[in-house]
Amino acid sequence: MSDPEAPEARDAQSGPGAQSRLSRAVQELAPGILVAVIIAMASRFVSEHYGAPAMLLALLFGIALNFLATETRCAEGVAFCASTLLRAGVALLGLRISFEMVAALGLPTVLLVVGGVLATILFGLAVTRLFGFRFRFALLSAGSVAICGASAAMAIAAILPKDKSSEDRLVFTVVGVTVLSTVAMILYPAIGSALSLDDRTAGVYLGATIHDVAQVVGAGFSISDTAGETAALVKMLRVSMLAPVVIVAAIVIRRYAQAGPDSDARPPIIPTFVAVFFALAALNSFGVLPRIVTDGAAVLSQWLLLIAIAAVGLKTVPRDIVKVGGAAAAMLVAETLFLAAFIAAGLFLLHRSGLMASL
Repeated sequence: MSDPEAPEARDAQSGPGAQSRLSRAVQELAPGILVAVIIAMASRFVSEHYGAPAMLLALLFGIALNFLATETRCAEGVAFCASTLLRAGVALLGLRISFEMVAALGLPTVLLVVGGVLATILFGLAVTRLFGFRFRFALLSAGSVAICGASAAMAIAAILPKDKSSEDRLVFTVVGVTVLSTVAMILYPAIGSALSLDDRTAGVYLGATIHDVAQVVGAGFSISDTAGETAALVKMLRVSMLAPVVIVAAIVIRRYAQAGPDSDARPPIIPTFVAVFFALAALNSFGVLPRIVTDGAAVLSQWLLLIAIAAVGLKTVPRDIVKVGGAAAAMLVAETLFLAAFIAAGLFLLHRSGLMASL
């Protein structure tokens, strides 16, 4: 007689049980997420009123409050922001890319920009031993310099094998490329003016060499609207290289990981967030999504990445960053100078061959 009633009893308990688990998950994640969101909002406020890069501010504010990450109530939420929200933010970057955007630049410019990205990454891998590092920091630093600064650093870090120094390298890279981007935003327009570059050529150079999107836009529009629009377009082409680079890196890492005893440590051939990136880029290219959706997703992506970098800062112990050392800074500078020289040489050759307007 009790048997017919048992399924009903189990069904009655399953609903509240699921709700209870969800409630517990929310309670565990909410404090850490709230802290990261508050830091992101404060960073955006200070950035808008004083002009400092929001990503750098979020990272520094997070580091200053890193003791909260060890708080039992905040730890789970901070970890969630630094991983899950990070991947979501990178995936949404796909809505900023379209086939039409790439075609508008012309084949010579596209080849030069893509060549700059690949050459810089190969340069980083080639010289990494000279600076005392292995492939992890080479790919992380060169990828962030070559593609899109802090966003690329976080995306690449998500597929690299983890060790005890992973977060320290990521924080150092984000700080380094942001500082170098700010320096370039000031210096590169002045150099372009000294060389009498026309607005379009200056825009190509700025978009192909400055690391972070915000600094590219700032530098370009400080020259003219034409330079600013061209710089932003070229920068978006570099951003579109993020997904292919991450996929190739994941495949190579997976192949090397196969030789290890722990086959579960191998990353997927195409990480989920990269697949979503491509899918959203395709939808944007075919005009399937209304403008209000793509614009809203772009804003959401910025906020998710800002919250994620705040969480990375919260998980960082300042004394551990110092351990990365001056060699890491020297390597970032070397990669930045290599990219700047490569693009300058490429523009000069395009001019000499008549494939680009006069410098």
